[in-house]
Amino acid sequence: MHGDTFMFTDRRIERHQLPYFLRVFNSVTDKPVGFLGNVSEDGLMLISQLPMMIGAEFNLRLKIPLGEGRQQVIDLTACCLWCHEDATPQHYDAGFSLYRTPPEYGQLVEALKQYFSFQPLPASA
Repeated sequence: MHGDTFMFTDRRIERHQLPYFLRVFNSVTDKPVGFLGNVSEDGLMLISQLPMMIGAEFNLRLKIPLGEGRQQVIDLTACCLWCHEDATPQHYDAGFSLYRTPPEYGQLVEALKQYFSFQPLPASA
């Protein structure tokens, strides 16, 4: 880590932090709105207990734990493209397109791709 700048590739996400890491908040009210279901460079899927209004613009916030009680905040502006009931009762999946994502979001996407991908084991001698 260099100063207050955090590179997501510098540290793997601790498995016990994942539920907190994946929470999504309303950036205006700072109230939780759901959890990340999926991410891409220009979008995300939110899993929520309430349906999202299709076509509406949302101000979303991700709070990434850095350790030692500190966190990285990533604010996003997103438009809901679709919403339907999740397989889990009383939950909804919503797809969002993101506008002008900050560089930290791109780092997050790359870190999550690495975290959830299978890495080849080194060849034994």
